[in-house]
Amino acid sequence: MSENGCMSVRALIFDFGGVIVRTEDQTGRLRAAARLGVAPEELYHEVFDSPVAALATIGQAPAEAVWAYVAERFRLDATGLAALRADFWAGDRRDDALVAFIRSLRPAFRTGILSNAWSDGRAIIAGHFGLQDVVDDIVISAEVGIAKPDARIFALAAARLGVAPGEVLFVDDFLHNVEGARAAGFQAVHFKNREQAIAEVRERVEVRRET
Repeated sequence: MSENGCMSVRALIFDFGGVIVRTEDQTGRLRAAARLGVAPEELYHEVFDSPVAALATIGQAPAEAVWAYVAERFRLDATGLAALRADFWAGDRRDDALVAFIRSLRPAFRTGILSNAWSDGRAIIAGHFGLQDVVDDIVISAEVGIAKPDARIFALAAARLGVAPGEVLFVDDFLHNVEGARAAGFQAVHFKNREQAIAEVRERVEVRRET
């Protein structure tokens, strides 16, 4: 038990989108929204916040169903939808400095990624962005049928790393997920930027050396 009353950290779990990978360049999304004649916020809402997207997040609809909905909503043919998808993701960048920091936590700590993602999430996270060997485990909401901030997904993520919830330090950019993690017994850091998050993580963990 640490001086502040929290259990010692044995594992760290990071969100994916908005933390490890962030949309650093909005040009593509702005271009796509302009073509459609909508505000960028409306485009974002239709992709991520539709009823179909909600189902996809817990594995009750495939990722392609989300894009079929978007195509219908904006009356896009196959070519138009392909252009939208390319523009929508064009500005996403992997934070290699943060990835290096996460790598440095092993083997002293167990590490994981916990993402609200669709059925293609593992191909994107582990494959396209090459994060499979960065952490010990990747939990994807669509695969387990539960999404953040549901307490059950936090319990599952901790169990898969072989630690108690109170031994986990969780990092996420959405405050409601941070609050959900804390309600589930996790310690948590609200991600605002890389430097702030790494500094807070370093303050919170007790560095454990192999004996």
